[in-house]
Amino acid sequence: MRNVQQLFDLNGKTALVTGGSRGLGLQIAEALGEQGAKIVLSSRKQADLDEAVAHLNQRGIEASAIAADLSKEAAVQPLVDEAMKRLGHIDILVNNAGATWGAPAEDYPLEAWDKVMNLNIRSIFLLSQAVGKASMIPRKYGRIINVASIAGLSGNGPGSMQTVAYNTSKGAVVNFTRTLAGEWGRYGITVNALAPGFFPSKMTKGTLEAVGEEKLAQRAPLQRIGDDEDLKGAAMLFASDAGKHITGQVLAVDGGVSAVH
Repeated sequence: MRNVQQLFDLNGKTALVTGGSRGLGLQIAEALGEQGAKIVLSSRKQADLDEAVAHLNQRGIEASAIAADLSKEAAVQPLVDEAMKRLGHIDILVNNAGATWGAPAEDYPLEAWDKVMNLNIRSIFLLSQAVGKASMIPRKYGRIINVASIAGLSGNGPGSMQTVAYNTSKGAVVNFTRTLAGEWGRYGITVNALAPGFFPSKMTKGTLEAVGEEKLAQRAPLQRIGDDEDLKGAAMLFASDAGKHITGQVLAVDGGVSAVH
């Protein structure tokens, strides 16, 4: 029987992390790499990726990067092919790439709707399908971690954010997670989702500036927003053998906001 340290050990494992050049994706990549996984990061901008790889390398993590715009279907298979070439196989897939757009629902542009939905849910389906077929199903092993949001667990109250496509897409990620877990359990693949609350990031910068960090923190029972290490433990549970009997679950990492609102 393995001890707890051995259950959380990722030495010899490999991971592909999308949206991994900054923010939550980079935090998750740090966690996986710190536990021994070999990492491939992906996002749209090569310069951001180079900076992220240097950051991980400085922490003793073996990492490389592949630039890809996952809102475009044509980018998915080449990313998987190159990641497989570098890693040999993909044990862990972190679907973190995402976008948002704010506008009143009655005036919400179709272009914005399509942009958000294509990246936030369509690309997750396409990438999970491609990685599943290329590596996880044949090897009868895999850990898929989808990054949803507490915005996928509820709507927005009066006077708050106007992000109908974002909330809709993250709600879809929640049920995609449950449904894929049901189908792929027989292959030894677990599929779970993290639902972060507010964390400082490029995506949340506008909201943090408009509403104020203090006001957002007051909504949480823990009276704070997320920091640069708050996702690490939850990600490790889903990525490692410590969570090998957990699948189809959505874990809110939000300081308790979703419990009381």
